[in-house]
Amino acid sequence: MKRILKALCTVALAGITVLSAQAEEKTITMGTMSWEDLTPITGVTKKVLENKGYTVKVVEFSEWGIAFAALSKGDVQVMAAQTDYAAHDYWNRNKNRLEKLSPVSFGLYQGIAVPKYVPIDSIEQLNENAQKFGNKIIGIEPGSGLMRDAANAVSAYGLKLQLLEGSTAAMTAALKSATDRKDWVAVTMWEPSWMSQKFDVKFLADPKGVMPPPQGYYWIGNKGFAQDYPQAREIMASVFLPLSDIAAINAEVKDGKTMDQAINGWISNHAELLKRWENIKNK
Repeated sequence: MKRILKALCTVALAGITVLSAQAEEKTITMGTMSWEDLTPITGVTKKVLENKGYTVKVVEFSEWGIAFAALSKGDVQVMAAQTDYAAHDYWNRNKNRLEKLSPVSFGLYQGIAVPKYVPIDSIEQLNENAQKFGNKIIGIEPGSGLMRDAANAVSAYGLKLQLLEGSTAAMTAALKSATDRKDWVAVTMWEPSWMSQKFDVKFLADPKGVMPPPQGYYWIGNKGFAQDYPQAREIMASVFLPLSDIAAINAEVKDGKTMDQAINGWISNHAELLKRWENIKNK
């Protein structure tokens, strides 16, 4: 009798598992920022999910406030973010309606950088050379975590240089123009970035520890996503993209490929890695 009951329980559990798998929705909407670190993370994870039969729609946002509002309201279901520092305020504001799903990369560093031919090595040396830098630090989009941290550095070090808001494209153009002429220039920059491969730059030391340490990237989702999408969550948890691969994908885009072409190429060139991810998921 015990054997019969055990067999019936096994069959029942198997049936529940099958029903749960059948009940899981196979369409997922991802949010992302149109930034060169997050776009490859989103793109590779999207391809891995699609290879497992999911339909994935990606919605791009221009700044964290809008992105987190959309995630909290359920307009998108998942999104990769640096919740410890770059998007810390937005995460804290909304975390009661969200949940962390899994880490997907690690090592983002943001700081103030100069060309390597500039003979200074620390943020503390900016003031004594302010005129050589045109009394300015070239920044990127207002509202970004990097600009917030750079503003904190300006205050903490009592910098006389003005932190200029603008765009990543404008900052890149200013950096290129300066390095072509071997002029002095200070910019806000991050790693991973194709710019650190293209331009011979160095991050200035931050002896006061104002800039955040290397940051992790996490998939976050609506509260209950892991329960409602257990298989999708397991697939996403198997994906880990090193910073060097993110930079390589973006370098290919800078050389003329579309982001989709660069990601498809990465997927093709890492077939064995994807098999290992599949093995991790199945254990």
